[in-house]
This record gives sequence, structure tokens and C-alpha cells, in this order.
Amino acid sequence: MAFTLKINGSSHEVDVDGDIPLLWVLRDVLGMTGTKFGCGQALCGACTVHVDGQAVRSCQTRVDSVGDSAVTTIEAIGRAPQGAALQKAWLELEVVQCGYCQSGQIMSAAALLKDTPKPTDDEIDAAMSGNVCRCGTYQRIRAAIKHAAGV
Repeated sequence: MAFTLKINGSSHEVDVDGDIPLLWVLRDVLGMTGTKFGCGQALCGACTVHVDGQAVRSCQTRVDSVGDSAVTTIEAIGRAPQGAALQKAWLELEVVQCGYCQSGQIMSAAALLKDTPKPTDDEIDAAMSGNVCRCGTYQRIRAAIKHAAGV
């Protein structure tokens, strides 16, 4: 089936089965490899993207469910004020260790800051609880979110 997807401010025509996960359309069809495959079950957060500003797990989001929604990936999150602040904080505080989960971490954090500009530790923990970092950089992630939020 043919779908027109709005991704990172541009329209993309794709010809794929409707039940294919958005993750595979982004990575394999469109070549946007910043969004990562982690578990395939929406449990780790590595595949997090925004659909109409909400953080969703693209490994479990069928492409036919996206419709006319605006999709934002890690490749474009820096265009939003929260995303740019987070990317800067991530670099300044040297959050990354292996880096594999970081695109999903930043996407979840950007959704948090969009809705909660000055989050508490509890709000950060709740928003980020679905994102797994096997390297254990959770304290640096929290510090970067607070830094980006100015708290």
C-alpha cells in the first residue's frame, strides 16, 4: 500500500504493508537510522519517536496507524527548543557511554520537557522509566534533563 508520511517536516511516499512497524519504515525504507531497534516489544525505549508531539515506541506503531500525524525523529528533534537544549546538555554533561539508547532517551526527555518544562526528579523518573540504558547512565541522563530545563 502507498502511504504519505509527514516526517521531520517533509512528506515521504512509501509503498509498504500497513502492518509494518514505523521503525522499519524509518530505518529500512527511508534510511533514517538514528531511531534504534532494541527489543521489538516497546519495553526498552530505543525506538522512541514523536507522533504529534507524543513519545511513542515506533517498533509497535503500525505505519497504517500514523495517518496524517506529524512524526519527529532524533534527526530533527534539535529543531525544537527542548530538543536543542537536551542535545547541548547531553554533550556538556557527557551523558553518553555506548550511545545506543541515547536517541530514545533524548526523544522521551524532549516529550517530557515539552509538557513539563521544569520537571521534578519524580516526574523525570516517571517519564523516563520506559527507557533502558544498559550502561547505567541514568544519573547523567537525569542531570542533563535538569540542566536542559534550567532546574
